[in-house]
Parts: sequence; C-alpha cells; structure tokens
Amino acid sequence: MTETREELQLWVALGRVRNLGPVLIKRLLEAFKTPKAVFGAGREELAKVKGISGNLADSIRRGPDLEFAKQQIDLVIDRGFKLITYQSKNYPSRLKQIYDPPYLLYAKGDITDADDRAVAMVGSRHATHYGKSMAEDVARQLASAGITVVSGFARGIDSISHRAAISSGGRTIAVLGCGLDVIYPPENKSLYRDISEHGALISEFPPGTPPEGPNFPRRNRIISGLSLGVVIVEAGRKSGALLTANHALEQNREVFAVPGNITSSTSSGTNTLIKQGAHLVTSAEDVLSELKFIIPGTGKDTFAPVSTVKLESEEAELFDIMAEEPVHVDILSRRSGLGVPRLLELLLAMELKGAVTQMSGKKFVKSGVRLYNGTST
Repeated sequence: MTETREELQLWVALGRVRNLGPVLIKRLLEAFKTPKAVFGAGREELAKVKGISGNLADSIRRGPDLEFAKQQIDLVIDRGFKLITYQSKNYPSRLKQIYDPPYLLYAKGDITDADDRAVAMVGSRHATHYGKSMAEDVARQLASAGITVVSGFARGIDSISHRAAISSGGRTIAVLGCGLDVIYPPENKSLYRDISEHGALISEFPPGTPPEGPNFPRRNRIISGLSLGVVIVEAGRKSGALLTANHALEQNREVFAVPGNITSSTSSGTNTLIKQGAHLVTSAEDVLSELKFIIPGTGKDTFAPVSTVKLESEEAELFDIMAEEPVHVDILSRRSGLGVPRLLELLLAMELKGAVTQMSGKKFVKSGVRLYNGTST
C-alpha cells in the first residue's frame, strides 16, 4: 500500500457514502482527483458532476465516516490483506477501462504484470463429469501457456479451474462476492490458501461482507473486466455464468463456450451462446489462437500478440491514451488536446496500420498489436 493510512481511510469512507456507486465515484475522481478533494468540495461544485444530485452532494458534504474506515484499515492490516485503490500503480489496467470499475480492491496475495495476460473461466456449480474434465484440461493448458486463469471461487467449474491452474504451476485470480475474511464456499479453505500463494484473491467488498445474492452479479463484471476473454464451461439457461458473458460483451471482451450434449440442461446455455456467435472451444488452443497469442508455424509454445506495428511519435502518443474499449472521437480530442480534423487524420493512418479499429458512432478502439517501441495493448 503506497498511500498513507489517512489517505486509505478516505478511500474506504468514500464508498461508505449512501447511493454513491462505482460509476459516480469514478466521475468524482475524474473531477476532483482524490477522495480528500471530493469530501472538501462545495455543494455547487459536487452538483456539477453528472449524476450527483443535491441530496447526494449534501451526503458527501457531511464528511467521511472515519470510524468505520479506521476499523476497516485495522482489519486489513491485522489479516494481512492489501488495499489497491483506483489510482494505485498496481491497479489492474484492463479492469480500469470498464464502465464501472471498483474504486477500491481488497486483495490477498499479489497481482503482477503477468496477470495482464488473463482469461476467465466460469460455469455451472453443478458440473457434470464432462464439464469438470473440460474445465480442468482447458485451465491447465492456459496456465501452462503463461495465462493467468481468473474465476469466481464458486463450487464446480470455478473451483476446478483455479485448482487446475495451480497444479500446472500457473497463476490464478479469484474474485469473491463477499469480504476476503469470509471463505465461501467453506469447503474451499485450502484452495483459498493455495490461491493466495499462487496468485491473488480480490474483492470490492469490505471485510465482514456476507456472500449475499446481489453481490455476485457485481463480482461477475470484475471477472470479465480483468480478462482478455471469458470461457464458459457448462451453463444452464439461467446460469450466473451467462451474466459474466454479458458483461464480457459489454466490455468488448471475447466470449468462448465449450459445447455440450444438446440434451443436457447444463449445456443449454453454452450451446445457445455458440449459436449466438461465441467462439467454440474444444481446447485452450482455440482460445489462445483467437486472442492472437500463438505465433503460427513456430512449432513452439511461444506466445505473443498477433502483429507488430510501427507508429510515428504523435501516433504513439495517441495510441497510449486510447483504451481497449471504444472511445468517441470527441473524448479522444479532449484527452489528447488535438483538434478533431488532425485527430481523424492520425486515426485513419493508425487504422491503415492495424493499430486501431473504427466502430460505429465515431468511436475508436485499440487493436491487439504490439508497438516496436515496446508499448503494447
């Protein structure tokens, strides 16, 4: 934790303000930079931020709940957890790009640069023998290829994916729908310890938060947000894993599905996803090749982005401020300080080089490339 204890207390207290969720906190931080500045802002200044009503501004103006925040910091230190703020250097860069990133993450273990190469694996809690076998095989293959396996620590496919990654000597990240001090399901106590030693457990919920139903859909957006793509292994038509697939689509992530027996209820959701355009997966190679990690024709377990491009200095600067989610040209103009005509000229040149892709509505997004100067998506 690079922030001081006092600074971290204000981060914790910011989330304590009633009706102040991730999207509004992100907007406040964009406007005022720090939680301290948010709490110190005037009512009129706060009300200028989109979504901040007069009543909500008054709630913020009442000041931080420092007693609660102090208790949380004590718990974090006592139990060996870490706090990662939205502005911390080790906050996952890919997660930061989603619409509603958590403003604060509680962590057990370490998040490293290697976790930028992450793929999520989720599925049924009531997995069949076939589903368990496929999850184990794919997770092992991904982990052996240097890919961090992300999942939700639930029974069934999630737990199997975590264990397979660890047994292959790889890394895995578990995203919890409760506080880090609440091990749920309880039979995963040993898995909890193993993950903390071979990756990380993370949660946006403070210690002591029980595993309540509404927490899990919120957790699912983090699972997909951390990842380049999401692999669904067995899911019924109303499975929570399908919610993760929906988050992945909204976040411009790839969606993969393992096909199953057409008469099996546990495969009805995955088969439907495939019919709707999800990538069919029979092995990890299907995932790796789609995500452009394999270098074709090498005959080696070597992985890299699909292509390398060279950009001029002005183009490279623009590339660095772009995201892996579509961004409107007007927003890019504000971020870069460039006029729209010059900006469109640069974007066209970058598009011809394969560095960016133009989407509908004058939006542009990074392509999966690596720059010669070492910058990569």
